[in-house]
Amino acid sequence: MTDLTTKVLIEIRDEIRELRQDTNVRFERVERRFEGMERRQAESEVRIATEIVAVASAVHELKDAFLEERRLTARVDDHEQRLQALERSDKH
Repeated sequence: MTDLTTKVLIEIRDEIRELRQDTNVRFERVERRFEGMERRQAESEVRIATEIVAVASAVHELKDAFLEERRLTARVDDHEQRLQALERSDKH
């Protein structure tokens, strides 16, 4: 091998090392970003699950309030009918 060939091969080797180092640095950056995205996704999933539980609880409370309102409405209607009946009987 000539000195020129050896020099060219050394330069190629050095460039490959630089490219490999640059690639490794880029890969580590991508890996960190991916890990951050995974963490944020897990946090988001926990927040969403928490909110779903809160919404389900609110729906349950609304259902209970609606059923109680229906019971009270029926009771008030019954009292109204009784009052009207009493008022009619007092007039006669």
